[in-house]
Amino acid sequence: MSDLGPEQQGLVDALEAEYAAVFAYGVVAAFSNPTRADLVASNTAAHRARRDATIDALQAASVAVPLPDPAYASPFPVTDAISATQLAAQAEIDTCVAWRSLIERSQSGGTREMGVQALTDAAVRLATWQQILGVTPSSTAFPGRP
Repeated sequence: MSDLGPEQQGLVDALEAEYAAVFAYGVVAAFSNPTRADLVASNTAAHRARRDATIDALQAASVAVPLPDPAYASPFPVTDAISATQLAAQAEIDTCVAWRSLIERSQSGGTREMGVQALTDAAVRLATWQQILGVTPSSTAFPGRP
């Protein structure tokens, strides 16, 4: 049982989603179409920056920062550029869910603002991957809905 309040637990959950996204993008980079290397690198950097900002927020709240897992399981086998693109989209879906949950649990304006910006960024990245996959429409009205 956690002694964390809802906002702090939301930050921990968001951090764990960012850890998983950084890991997933490593797999994506290994299998992705080489023409998308800049997109993959940019998205990886965005998740690393978001991870670091979330760690800073947890430390500012005097919350113990959990360490990342040594590895993360992919929800499906990644064997080619298409499945790599699907994994990138799934990483964005997962981070959208985590950030939306933080917004719903936030009790301070600063945390809510952080969550809204992170959700927006993840939703834009998701729309890009969905467009590459040929999903129509490429964006969703309410990103992060479980």
